[in-house]
Amino acid sequence: MNRTIGIGVIGMGWMGTVHSRSYRLANDRFHDLPVRARLVICADDVAQRAEQAQEQLGFAESTSDWQRVIDHPEVQIVVIAAPNFLHLEMVQAAASAGKHIFCEKPVGRSPQETAEIERLAREAGVMSFVGFNYRWAPLVQHCKNLIETGKLGSLTHYRGRFFSMYGSNPHGLLTWRFKQGLAGSGALGDILSHVVDMAHLLIGPIARVVSNRHTFIRERPLPIPGQGTHFSLGKPGDPSGPVENEDYVSALVEFANGVQGSFEACRAIFGPKCEMSFEVNGTAGAAKWNFERMNELELYLPGDDGLHDGYTTLLGGPKYPWHARFNPGDGIGIGYEDLKVIEAHNFLLSVAEGAQRAPSFADALRLAEVQAALMRSWESGGWEEVKG
Repeated sequence: MNRTIGIGVIGMGWMGTVHSRSYRLANDRFHDLPVRARLVICADDVAQRAEQAQEQLGFAESTSDWQRVIDHPEVQIVVIAAPNFLHLEMVQAAASAGKHIFCEKPVGRSPQETAEIERLAREAGVMSFVGFNYRWAPLVQHCKNLIETGKLGSLTHYRGRFFSMYGSNPHGLLTWRFKQGLAGSGALGDILSHVVDMAHLLIGPIARVVSNRHTFIRERPLPIPGQGTHFSLGKPGDPSGPVENEDYVSALVEFANGVQGSFEACRAIFGPKCEMSFEVNGTAGAAKWNFERMNELELYLPGDDGLHDGYTTLLGGPKYPWHARFNPGDGIGIGYEDLKVIEAHNFLLSVAEGAQRAPSFADALRLAEVQAALMRSWESGGWEEVKG
């Protein structure tokens, strides 16, 4: 017998829309499993956007009051796709109501806020999940399996980065992402969080770091409330305001298992569109993955005869985790929103089974402890221990 779980989504911008489609598509792509999602109610402070989302996506109801999502008796999962500065208040309300919570990253604007959010969910006994969707790529999961089964030997090096052009245009609007009081950190929380999560997934805990930050574009045009996204552009001469957080973060890292590595993230670089990528080296092999070519994995596993001593490109296909849920062919790629469908499916199972899966708020807190060490290093200029 199928269990149906009611979904309420708060924030109907791009990401809220993606999440809504993902729960609907999870019913299709994982149709043989005994859990279903039902889109109950969506909320946005712009009433027109909430109403449009209801009509477009098939919610039973819509509202401009996010508290109604949490209070709704048919909602079991609350999806928080609202700006960062609202996360704590919304999580507190949802946890108090006994609702399971999905929250987009960064969960908190600061490590302290993330710790409070994790405590609220844990003490309420609700399931939690975080939007680290890149970990769900089938070839990333295959690389994880190669590492866990020892195919790459003992790991020695790891390099993770996320380069994105979304903030490279100086006419890009001064949205909440660029304001410290609303977003918290900049590139650290927004995109380096994915880099750290991937490193935790593939390599394990981080022991210490030394880090640097920089802001390349210090002023941006002011946005019009309720219009556009963080990709929208203003015009020369528009009223502008100061950017309050960092465009760029770099770090050297030492993992608890002795692996040596580096992290780098920038939202204002010119060239890479969405280069969320990693390289990992071991004593028996190596692997490279880049989200811009997410259906490929560069793998180095030389044989004893020396005849294949070079990187080989693996193409995505149904033999890798979850790929067959989307298509049956080798070399036929899946896309970004498919990763969100896999993500939604895993959270639905977590709630249905009553067993917390990763990445939860506990994983977000572990990441926040790394971010805290990175920020301490910005001030000290030296190596900082990651405090667990």
